[in-house]
Amino acid sequence: MARTKAVLGAGARLSDYLSASLLARVYPPELMRTVLDEHGVNSQRVRSFPAIAAGYYCIALSLYPESAYEDVFAVVAQGLAWMQGNRAVPTVAKSSISMARTKIGSAPLQALHARACLPLASMAAQPEAFYAGLRLVAIDGSNFELPDEAGNAAEFGYPGSRTGHAGYPQAQCAVLVECATHAIIGANLGPYRAAEWDVCEPLLTCLRPDMLCMADRGFSGYAHWKAALDTGAQLLWRCVANRQLPVATALADGSYLSVIYPDTKSRRSRAGEITLRVIEYALPGVDDSKARYRLVTSLLDAKKAPAVELATLYHERWEVEAVFDELKTHLVQRRRTLRSKTPEGVRQEFYGWVLAHYAVCWLMHQAASAHRIRQRSLSFTGHAQLLRRAQPQSGAFPPSTAKTAQAPVQ
Repeated sequence: MARTKAVLGAGARLSDYLSASLLARVYPPELMRTVLDEHGVNSQRVRSFPAIAAGYYCIALSLYPESAYEDVFAVVAQGLAWMQGNRAVPTVAKSSISMARTKIGSAPLQALHARACLPLASMAAQPEAFYAGLRLVAIDGSNFELPDEAGNAAEFGYPGSRTGHAGYPQAQCAVLVECATHAIIGANLGPYRAAEWDVCEPLLTCLRPDMLCMADRGFSGYAHWKAALDTGAQLLWRCVANRQLPVATALADGSYLSVIYPDTKSRRSRAGEITLRVIEYALPGVDDSKARYRLVTSLLDAKKAPAVELATLYHERWEVEAVFDELKTHLVQRRRTLRSKTPEGVRQEFYGWVLAHYAVCWLMHQAASAHRIRQRSLSFTGHAQLLRRAQPQSGAFPPSTAKTAQAPVQ
């Protein structure tokens, strides 16, 4: 059945046009042009729908998930009118939009995310974003549904079901998140049936020595641990309770040091050994809690990083679950799947999706900094709406002359 064409409402408001101009503040046009040039997809002559506008368009799609392609184009074109000398907004056919999206592909948006989506918190303004001078980040994966097209099914695969397979193919994504701000500073996409570590491993390049990376119990193998440790970052990962981690040295706070090896042969020769610290704890009085939780960490000094502090700190990892909720519920809204019907379109839309999410987090960070309040006290949903309507200047003005939008204290 044909899908009913969605619209922005009873005429797109001027405030709706501001989103593209604000996107240009988060992702400067010079940087957008650079990544397009590097991938050889920038426009060589003036067009009604230049490649740079197509780049912003791919981000804006996630801000207007229920709107038709042409209506989203109208918002982007008006919002970037200052780039065209404030000329009248052209009209573009849906086929032209599809051609522009196909031309630029996903690689420029992936490169834009890698360069522009950096950690937001500063130690002076947001001390809760750090522990012992280390920036708190978390890594995790999730799945989402795609349009039921042959190409998407072949590339990403279906989940299984009692009747054979589910109704929609799914992709698997992995993100690296700054816990305090929810900023996605690393993102990758893979097939549904890929091993979770295979999708997460490319994000290790985003880790830095000044970070403390938290992860769930799926990543506690020797190879996983060593690969993450080699980045220079510190680690605090949950570990399965039945993993053999013999006590090498008991510590005063109840934790202990253990040693892991790549395999049994290496254990006998002590080749490739890595010392880690094990913390075991319970949550008495908490409904549905397990009898025992176990963490492993590269922070070996119990005096500088007491076990109780690390056990408490680990719950910051759950902020990555809130990020997936923001992506899937508050940006996608009522859409069951992404829009794109081809694998390359899915990849492009995915990176546009995380770029839109980062833009909302950037706006929240600006508001929190201006009002000197904790960013978590602000509403993601409210700021997703604010991204479209609250900037006081018209999209006819370049972002360098516009004031930063500020949210009301909530």
